Amino acid sequence: MKSDKELKGISKYLSYVLRHHPESIGLVLDEQGWADIDALLVKCAAKNVLFEREDLALLVAQNDKQRFAIDTAQNKIRANQGHSIRIDAALEPQLPPEVLYHGTATRFLPAILEQGLLKQNRLHVHLSHEIGTARNVGTRHGVPVVLQIDAAAMQREGFIFYLSENKVWLTEQVPAKYIRYEE
Repeated sequence: MKSDKELKGISKYLSYVLRHHPESIGLVLDEQGWADIDALLVKCAAKNVLFEREDLALLVAQNDKQRFAIDTAQNKIRANQGHSIRIDAALEPQLPPEVLYHGTATRFLPAILEQGLLKQNRLHVHLSHEIGTARNVGTRHGVPVVLQIDAAAMQREGFIFYLSENKVWLTEQVPAKYIRYEE
């Protein structure tokens, strides 16, 4: 069994592979982003990233961000969201809460307040229904700031929202007019 530190390293590696570059290890994902676990283990081992099926199950079960899901047959794994590669996660449009939050770093604030939130190289902008979660995300990028998003107004005006398996709210973009920031 791997240590917590080793599992964290594997989680980061799997995020890279399953969300952005499966081809980097010769892995093929299906249309919904699922990868065969046996193939993943073999391909990772070939890159000297060694772990067992049990380590993978523990990593998925204990990951506080619930980045990954294993299918009910225990044969496939996928990243829940954050992809830069095109997949069909089979998400259905959802009615968002009135307010959602986005955590970022203060250095990005001027561009965001001018241009809004853009998905950049990902498929969606990520939003949270909790201020604390948004603050934690912002902390990863520098001095954190939490932006308040008027999701109800966006939805009324035709923007579509999705809710990932791990409860991250997703949308294509957030125009600046829906963003509030209080110093």
